[in-house]
Amino acid sequence: MKYRKFGNTEWDVSEIGFGGWQIGGGGAFGQVDDSESVRTLLEAWDRGINLVDTAQMYGKGHSEEVIGMALKEWNRDHIYIASKVQPVQWPHPNEIDPDMTGRYPNAHIRKQCEDSLTRLGVEAIDLYQLHGWFPKGLEDREWHEALTELQKAGKIREFGVSIRDYRPQEGIALAEAGLIQAQQVVYNIFEQRPAEELFPACKQNGLAVLARVPFDEGSLIGSWTPESYETFAPGDVRRSYFKGDRFLRTLEKVEAIKQMIREYDTTMTLAEVALRFCLSDEAVSCVIPGMRNAKELEANLKVSDGKPLPSELLEQLKSFNWPRNYHNPDTLVDPL
Repeated sequence: MKYRKFGNTEWDVSEIGFGGWQIGGGGAFGQVDDSESVRTLLEAWDRGINLVDTAQMYGKGHSEEVIGMALKEWNRDHIYIASKVQPVQWPHPNEIDPDMTGRYPNAHIRKQCEDSLTRLGVEAIDLYQLHGWFPKGLEDREWHEALTELQKAGKIREFGVSIRDYRPQEGIALAEAGLIQAQQVVYNIFEQRPAEELFPACKQNGLAVLARVPFDEGSLIGSWTPESYETFAPGDVRRSYFKGDRFLRTLEKVEAIKQMIREYDTTMTLAEVALRFCLSDEAVSCVIPGMRNAKELEANLKVSDGKPLPSELLEQLKSFNWPRNYHNPDTLVDPL
């Protein structure tokens, strides 16, 4: 496992982290088995992964509980735990500049942090993140006061934000403001915009970057067929993300990428290329794919070998930049 510095901290984090949404259950990504999730976490840590990203809302706290179960069985090197607090009320995904006032009241942040600490069974959360960032937070800073108080109290070590799915530009001014230590953002072959301005801003200002959704919620693993959509149960987020003609349009683009890879290098799978793409930008501190079993873990681990994607292939992949607003079925390309 290769390690990278986490922004301006002294942390050395595994460049492949463990995304904890799937192990929260609740039908978001199909059925999961808690015992298997614990085994997978322990094996991941044994193999060198030392950062796990979770959230209050993943399975209504169950993801944190499962991680807590695994931590009780772990007595070796420190595992960096990143979790998130959701706002009291989410704005509509298409709202361009939502108010920050009332989203993250001091009492709300403190209560949710205490609950997360209890579920995780730890004394402090290494990275505590706002689960949704809204730029007016640069003006209304109650959130910052609350997180700073928690940090001073030893409840959290560092704090940051998670940028809305399809608006990486919303993190640029925040990166320049010097208020946080890390930003989490969607970054993959289809969503390449963070590398344009957000990553340079984070790098220049010493912020760590967590790259999420490296597989585009599964499409960039490359195993889906036209029939796969019907296997997603009601409540599975992929039924919503890829509804309408999105699923087939996505498969068309995936097949085009796979064909390009075959012509370039027959030994690499699409999933491998997808992860290596994320790691190719040195601004990325850690990429956090979701994984639920030993097979998925093994596939992700082999990518951390220090071998970057060839520059020619990276250049060709730029043509597949395809920003989408998952939350609006009528929007395939973000007009912003």
